[in-house]
Amino acid sequence: MTLTIDEMATFCRRKGFVFPSSEIYGGLAGFYDYGPLGVELKNNIKQQWWKYHVQDREDVVGIDGTTVTHRKIWEASGHTANFADIMVQCTKCNERYRADTLIEDVLKVRTDGLKAGELDVLIKDNKVACPKCRGPLGTAAAFNLMFVTYVGPTQSPETLAYLRPETAQLIFTNFKNVVDTSRVKLPFGIAQVGRAYRNEISPRNFLFRLREFEAMEIEYFIHPKDVGNCELLNDVLNTRLLLWSADAQKKKMPETEMTVKEALDKGIIKTPWIAYWLATEYSWFRMLGCDPSRLRCRQHVPDELSHYSADTWDTEYNFPFGWKELQGFANRQDFDLQQHMKHSGQQLTLYDEENKQHVVPHVICEPALGVDRSFLLFMFDAYHDDKDRGNVVLRFHPSLAPIKVGVFPLVNKLEDKARDIFKMLKAEFACQFDRSGSIGRRYARADEIGIPFCVTIDFDTIEKDQAVTVRNRDTTKQIRVPIAVLAETLHKLLAGRIEFDKAGTPIASTPVA
Repeated sequence: MTLTIDEMATFCRRKGFVFPSSEIYGGLAGFYDYGPLGVELKNNIKQQWWKYHVQDREDVVGIDGTTVTHRKIWEASGHTANFADIMVQCTKCNERYRADTLIEDVLKVRTDGLKAGELDVLIKDNKVACPKCRGPLGTAAAFNLMFVTYVGPTQSPETLAYLRPETAQLIFTNFKNVVDTSRVKLPFGIAQVGRAYRNEISPRNFLFRLREFEAMEIEYFIHPKDVGNCELLNDVLNTRLLLWSADAQKKKMPETEMTVKEALDKGIIKTPWIAYWLATEYSWFRMLGCDPSRLRCRQHVPDELSHYSADTWDTEYNFPFGWKELQGFANRQDFDLQQHMKHSGQQLTLYDEENKQHVVPHVICEPALGVDRSFLLFMFDAYHDDKDRGNVVLRFHPSLAPIKVGVFPLVNKLEDKARDIFKMLKAEFACQFDRSGSIGRRYARADEIGIPFCVTIDFDTIEKDQAVTVRNRDTTKQIRVPIAVLAETLHKLLAGRIEFDKAGTPIASTPVA
């Protein structure tokens, strides 16, 4: 992967995937709008996640909570007191920076878990200056990241509310509602896909760090007595993971690849539920075509842990700007339900029929994944600069591809027939019609936006065989498929239920240029 994050941003803008928000007014840092292709890819990612984690499972249900939220939610969760990053300001030009990322960029060292005073020492001892004007930096201090708003026509402490900085808390506050209405039994999960807002000090790296973003998250609840007993573990014991434990980081040792079983036997992963979800999520990424060599699982070092977490692991991806968090897995124990019971006075328990007592379930793991970061991952993994073809090829997994089928008349005289076929396919697939330029140029344009299969209507379609040419994006191979079975054949190809060469009559490939 040689593409830089800035080059990817340029490519995404040029092809209609992502645009800077409010661009005609100079833009707004940390906010991006998804274009025609981007919104389709983003929706496909969310749909595939929801299908895999909710619709295909018996133990997970979903909700969709509000983004404007009661202030007491965040007082109870600890966010009003603890949800902060360390900020440092230039004393000359007043530019503000997130202290840890600034130090990591300049000194090329990790700053996980360092407090404001420790960051100050690093800045002063190493004479770290403002990157913009080279002026001296002031004292580092905490900055709360939550966006404040007010509900109603007056602004007062009583009407103060927050744009949610995470999706998890709406799951906890709706816990009793879900239990009472869906008849779930432990262990079970509650899933949510939705927007969150963080007033980042210095948003950066395109879609990686935003002020408005989307998350896909599950809070998975278990009985307290089952903390060390994962009934689903056998499904993933042989899954191989690249692991970087807190101990290995402390000893400056590299990552180690091993099976889930080996990791548990050696005590590298101490909680079977975390092991299960790390492996489950790893399999989801691989299923959608992610390069496994660019994934690793890193354990948080003790000083890095959130105030609610007993143990946290991240799935990280090797972006062009380094290994960065993609997905978090925190052992929240019963922290959140206990806090909300304390602050609300409501009982958020389940009745244990066996022991005849109420228990507070534990969230031993919460797979929390950023949609926008996933978008970046799949863009980078799909991007191939094909020197032989002379153009970029986005090799998306078919289920993620924004457009599934391209429909092309070989020449303009065939447009009417081509549009009839386009209308037929449009009812079943996300399709694109293209009649402009040579057929080779149209194939190239289709490759550049990741269309898996292109359908070309030629004179033989009308005069001889009532069939069309179907081209494979990844191999450029072509087959002849009768119109009568075209939709059915494309469904099979997109689902991977049939090999391309066996889906029709092979024919000679057409050059792309």
